[in-house]
Amino acid sequence: MTRSFRRIGALCASTVAAVSFAAAAAPAHAAAGDGFEFTLYAKQVPAAGASASMPAPKVGDVLTFADDLYKTKGGDKVGRDGVTCSVVRVSGDQADMNCVGTIVLNGGPGGQLTAQALATVDITNEAPAALDIAVTGGTGDFKQARGYIRSTPDGDYDRMEFHITTR
Repeated sequence: MTRSFRRIGALCASTVAAVSFAAAAAPAHAAAGDGFEFTLYAKQVPAAGASASMPAPKVGDVLTFADDLYKTKGGDKVGRDGVTCSVVRVSGDQADMNCVGTIVLNGGPGGQLTAQALATVDITNEAPAALDIAVTGGTGDFKQARGYIRSTPDGDYDRMEFHITTR
């Protein structure tokens, strides 16, 4: 499994994390005043025993991983997430993965957030492309959260730009 194959799940998971951090981080409010726009950085937590080279994915493979979430690259840790991706299709050098993630942030409003994406990954490419991830809901203060997160590789991190509505 290549690095890009593992990182695609991280892109989906970190999406969820930023939403709950929004109120605590004083993000810019959306034009209508019913949402948030802000940026967080996700860095995958290495799993014990994981190696850089793994076999190519097969339909039915499941990848589970976690990220630490930061306000800035190398800055204060503000939360964590967990993501599970299932390979649903493999065709040549591409794999479709259905990824679902949940995030918990330190401090701020209460609740959890969920996000998901069906991502097509070039399994031979080390640098995955940008990805839009759907915010699908949450609990507590985030029970009506909707929107999307644009995730872009940024060195050892993934830059997560959140566009969230809460009405």
